Amino acid sequence: MEPIQSISESDRGREADLLNAVRGIIPAPEPAWLDAEGTFFGQPAAIMHFVAGVTKPSDNGNTVTGLGTYLGPDLRGRIAPQFIRNLAAIHALDLADPNLASFQRPDADPWQAARWQVNWWARLHHEDVIQAHPVLTLAEEWMYANLPAATDLVMVHGDYRTGNYLFDEDSGEITAMLDWELAHIGDPHEDLAWTLQRIFGSSENGVHLASAMLTREDFIAAYIAQTGRSVNPRSLHFYEILSAYKCVVMTLATGMKTARDRHNHQDVLLTWLAPAGYIFVSELCRLLDEATAP
Repeated sequence: MEPIQSISESDRGREADLLNAVRGIIPAPEPAWLDAEGTFFGQPAAIMHFVAGVTKPSDNGNTVTGLGTYLGPDLRGRIAPQFIRNLAAIHALDLADPNLASFQRPDADPWQAARWQVNWWARLHHEDVIQAHPVLTLAEEWMYANLPAATDLVMVHGDYRTGNYLFDEDSGEITAMLDWELAHIGDPHEDLAWTLQRIFGSSENGVHLASAMLTREDFIAAYIAQTGRSVNPRSLHFYEILSAYKCVVMTLATGMKTARDRHNHQDVLLTWLAPAGYIFVSELCRLLDEATAP
């Protein structure tokens, strides 16, 4: 059920439409019942069919899924190819599918996909901010001045990372891709950049593994090999900055406001996550430094 306020707004009807569109293409929860208007519970709600699986290995301890997850060499070797294939399949969805008619297409000009995302998240920042962080204003100015042109529009998952899929721990088979509430039509670089965020990865022998599976170079190469698409470094860096910016907004603005107002059943978790916002602030500073370096 949709809470009164959440860390990211979503549309239960549109999410169900997308899950119906991916049925038989990638593993995902199957909608069993939908109340898109909130007729029965006062808030929009959906019931999904049960899917077996775990979000992290049982020996990883009691941590938030996706933060500090460690996948051993054997497990990540089995999961990584599926992870790449499923992302490629999402990006290959036919946007003319009637199930996707509720999704708006940012096709007025090549920069609209990026502009819409900056507009959306900047609006959330301005409405929900509790304590000002000047680096967010700097990031907004930089992003508006450096919007990348999208050469291809795809269905963007929006939160594609380890922690947002279920898998069978014995076989390593992914049983369901989860958390579709941020899905929208946009630039494929956006999903790549989100997956590459450092906080969603792990390190082994000093080497960072994107989403606890692949090095940055191997992840990008695997995506290119699977899709045949090229990856533009400038577009990717823009979306890495946007990803860090979004995470600051979610943790230090919207998340904290939601917890303060007690409008979400996860108010304790949102408060606990707030300190992670400063990790994203630091990451945002690093990425902006790289973008403006001579």
